[in-house]
Amino acid sequence: MGRLISRDAFFIFYIVIYNNNSQAGPMTMAEKNIAVYPGSFDPVTFGHIDILKRSLNIFDKVIIAVACNRKKGYLFGQKERVKLIKDTIKGIDEIEDDRVEIVALSGLLVKFVESINARVIIRGLRAVSDFEYELQLATTNRTLNPDIETIFMMTAEKYSFLSSTIVREISRLGGDVSTMVPLLISEELQKLYSKGDRDETLM
Repeated sequence: MGRLISRDAFFIFYIVIYNNNSQAGPMTMAEKNIAVYPGSFDPVTFGHIDILKRSLNIFDKVIIAVACNRKKGYLFGQKERVKLIKDTIKGIDEIEDDRVEIVALSGLLVKFVESINARVIIRGLRAVSDFEYELQLATTNRTLNPDIETIFMMTAEKYSFLSSTIVREISRLGGDVSTMVPLLISEELQKLYSKGDRDETLM
């Protein structure tokens, strides 16, 4: 994984790339207060929850859009991921249920954001290695609709190493992921990987 980037550095990147020479018109109050947080969430981790909590400090409502790409092999199906996130959030006191909505995303993300009259996409970043790919996505979305902004949020330092892929691999090999994912997710992973796979190595 690449060198970590400071929050200040990414704040500068955001200002330069997405605010300068913006063609977007003034936002209404309703548009400012809704943000879309897209991702695979396969499974949802404490890193995702961290981004969600901090997003709710900025926006009145966050819509989690659970993606499904036929080219990817998912551990949990899209409907199952939606349900797992809903059930997970219910158990978190700091998150008000009426301020978060979880939906199954289909088609272009930009079209979905337009359909709900939102103007902001939230993306979580862990390290330099994430930035190039996320910049490509954000630039593409801005090309499709210059009125939609992308905001990058740095994951809390203690979760900077964490990814759904790492969680799946550790769990598959019989490791304990209880410090990486909510209890419900940890239990579901244990059910799937009850025996573990001791023929491979993760270092």
